[in-house]
Amino acid sequence: MYENLQKMNCFLLFFTFVTENTVTMEAIKINLDDYILSGGGFNGESYDHKTDPNVMLKLYFPGKIQQPLDEMLMTRKVYKLGIPTPEPGEYVVTEDGRYGILFRRITGKISYSRASGEHPEKVPQYAEEFAQMCLQLNATQVDTTQFEHVKDRYYRLLEENPFFTTAEKNRLGKFIADVPDCNTALHGDLQFSNAIFTGSQRYFIDLGDFCYGYPLFDVGMMYLCCILDDEAYIREYFHMDKSTAMHFWECFAHAYFGKDRSLKDIEEEIRPFAGLKTLIVERDTRCPMPLLRTALEGIL
Repeated sequence: MYENLQKMNCFLLFFTFVTENTVTMEAIKINLDDYILSGGGFNGESYDHKTDPNVMLKLYFPGKIQQPLDEMLMTRKVYKLGIPTPEPGEYVVTEDGRYGILFRRITGKISYSRASGEHPEKVPQYAEEFAQMCLQLNATQVDTTQFEHVKDRYYRLLEENPFFTTAEKNRLGKFIADVPDCNTALHGDLQFSNAIFTGSQRYFIDLGDFCYGYPLFDVGMMYLCCILDDEAYIREYFHMDKSTAMHFWECFAHAYFGKDRSLKDIEEEIRPFAGLKTLIVERDTRCPMPLLRTALEGIL
């Protein structure tokens, strides 16, 4: 089935057009009865095909139409770069109007967050593996004409944010501008639920926010998830207690930055970048996040 769906790609491109920088594509209608729920997250749910073990579906929650299309197109570009990610298929819609993306299913996969929650004694191993994935990703040179610069993304988020004052926005904007420029890959939502593995094979998932720029814009999300988020959030979305998440961060930080650097030094450097993620969280939740803003105290 997956191979037949892939053959539809060329046909689907005839339905693609660009209007005011927004790409639109006609979605293929699928029957959700052919799938079984396998997991869930902040933006939607995942399903496995009941009869074809090579097919999985990422289905967004109701009302999200452009987001899955954008993610599908982005994931195709990232896949062509050779970055390890499940092969993307078609843009689809269910009979009840929910939109999603088909992917090649990675049988037996588990995320680094869930694996750490189930086997906390293996956190040092999992953090090391994930850090090596991130180092390789953040060292990958990209064609900057094909992807957005992370600074441009944050400037836009800053302009649209209704919760920061003009003076605060000016200080945040200056911090962003002063960060060195890089032409290397950024996941855009780099956290341990967005990397999966099975055996020796490892993949990044949820690449809709992929961009390029200075690596700490990426790594800041790990600090936010493990240190800034509260216990209840970490248990619900990352399937572990906060002490396990904090241990993962410590192991990850030393593996990513090097064991010769102190954790205190690393965290002083990373905190502002973690705090900038407030702009993304406040956009999605539409309310201010005082807990996350504490990481911005050095800027504001």
